[in-house]
Amino acid sequence: MALVRSLEKVADTVWELPVTYKDGMRVPARIFATEQLIKEMDEAVFDQISNVATLPGITKYAMCMPDGHSGYGFPIGGVAAMDLKTGVISPGGIGFDINCGMRLVTTNLSWDEVKPHLTRLVDRLYQRVPAGVGSTGFVKLTRDEFRTVIEQGSRWCVRNGYGRPEDLELTEENGCIAGADAAAVSEQAISRGINQIGTLGSGNHYLEIQVAAPENVFDRKVAGQFGVTIPNQVVVMFHCGSRGFGHQVASDSLQIFLKVMESKYGIRILDRELASAPINSPEGQRYFSAMKCALNMSFANRQVILHRVREVFSEVFGRSAEDLGMHMVYDVAHNTAKLERHLVNGEERELLVHRKGATRAFGPGMPGLPERYRDTGQPVIIGGSMETGSYLLVGIPEGAQSFYSTAHGSGRTMSRTKARKLWRGQTLQKDMEARGIYVRTTSFSGLAEEAGDAYKSIDEVVTATELAGLSRRVVRFIPVGNVKG
Repeated sequence: MALVRSLEKVADTVWELPVTYKDGMRVPARIFATEQLIKEMDEAVFDQISNVATLPGITKYAMCMPDGHSGYGFPIGGVAAMDLKTGVISPGGIGFDINCGMRLVTTNLSWDEVKPHLTRLVDRLYQRVPAGVGSTGFVKLTRDEFRTVIEQGSRWCVRNGYGRPEDLELTEENGCIAGADAAAVSEQAISRGINQIGTLGSGNHYLEIQVAAPENVFDRKVAGQFGVTIPNQVVVMFHCGSRGFGHQVASDSLQIFLKVMESKYGIRILDRELASAPINSPEGQRYFSAMKCALNMSFANRQVILHRVREVFSEVFGRSAEDLGMHMVYDVAHNTAKLERHLVNGEERELLVHRKGATRAFGPGMPGLPERYRDTGQPVIIGGSMETGSYLLVGIPEGAQSFYSTAHGSGRTMSRTKARKLWRGQTLQKDMEARGIYVRTTSFSGLAEEAGDAYKSIDEVVTATELAGLSRRVVRFIPVGNVKG
C-alpha cells in the first residue's frame, strides 16, 4: 500500500502524514491505530484525512481514530478542531446522520434471570421500537410540536412523560444543546423527521441486550461507579441517530455551501464533499443552528426508545422499571460539531470540534461532566458488531492529545455490497441463534451487511484506543439479543 509508506511512526499506535505529504496541508494528519489496523484501512482514509488537513482554520492536527474508514468528505473516525475566527464548518465533517450516538442502560437482573425471557423480550422490543428504512414512531406530533422538540430535545420528552429527570443529567449536553433554532430548518427536513421520533432506522443501528461477564470487567471500581455491579449483569445498549431529518439538514446546507464557498468566501477545497463555510458567516451560523436541531432530535429519539425499552422490561418481568434498576449509564453522541475549550500550545482556546464517527471522551474534572462522573471521567460507549460485543470505556487526561476524542465503533472493512455477496441473512440469523444470540431484523439483506466479519475486530480497535491514550477499558459486553434495522 503506497500511502502507508508515507506514514511516519510517531509512537507504537500513533502515525502521521506530514504537511509535506500533500500541497495545501496546513497541519499534519495524525492516525491513531495499531500496525494491523493501519494495514486494514482503505487508502481513501489517508487521502481524506490529508484533505481535511487543508481546511482553513484547522488547529493542531487532522485526526483519525482507530476505527477509521472512508466516508463522505471526512473519513469516518475523523476529528478536526477549527479556530473560530479563521475556521470553517463542514457538514462532511459531521456526517449526514447528525448525532448518531449510543445509549447504555443498566438493569439489576442477571443473565440467569433474563435467559428464560430472552425471546419474548426481543420480540416485544422489535414490535415496540420500529426499525428499518422509513419506519415511523408512535409519538404523533404537529409540525409546530416537532419544532419544539428539535429545540428542546430530551427535555421535551421528560416533560411529556417519556423519561426521568436523571436521564437528562446522564445525557451529553443534558439532552439539549443550546442554540438550536427551528427557523433554520427547511420544511422538507421537518417532513422527513416528524414521524421518526422513537425509531431505530436501518444500517448499523441496533438495540441490543448484553451481558457483562465477570472476566470482562477490567476496572471493578469504575464499573461499579457506572452501575455495573453484579456478576453476569444484563444491560441494554442502543445505537441510532437523527434519521432522515439529519440527512436533510446536512443535504440542504451542502448545496448552499457549494454555491457560496468559493464565489463569496474564496474557499478552495480538494474535494467537493468537504464543502464548507466560515463558522461566523450567515450560511455557517444557519447550518450550525439547524445542525443543533438535529442533535436535539436525536437525543429525543433515543429518549423515547429508552421509554419503550423500560415499558417492555416492566411488562415481561411484572415489575417497575425502577425496581428493575433500569438506569442510564450515559448517552454519548458521535457525528457532531461543538464549541469546546481546549489547550493549544499552552493557551486555552475556544474551538469548533468536528467529530465524525468519533466520540467525545472528557477526562476527570472537566466541565460538562455529570457530577457523579466528575472524579471518574466520562463514560465512553463503543459499539461492536452484532456478533462480537461492545465496550464501556472511560475518558482519561491523556485524551487531551485528540481534543478528548476517541473511537466510536468497530469500523467497516468492506462495503455493504460485498457483505451481501458473502453472506445470506437467513443463514446468518440461524448461525447466530445457534451461538446464543437471538436476532430480529426488518431485512435479511440488511442483516447480511452487518455480519461480524464485515467489521474490524472490536478488541483490536479498543486495544489501539487504550494504547494510544485516548480512553481506557472498563467493561466488555457480550450480545445475547438484538433488534436490527
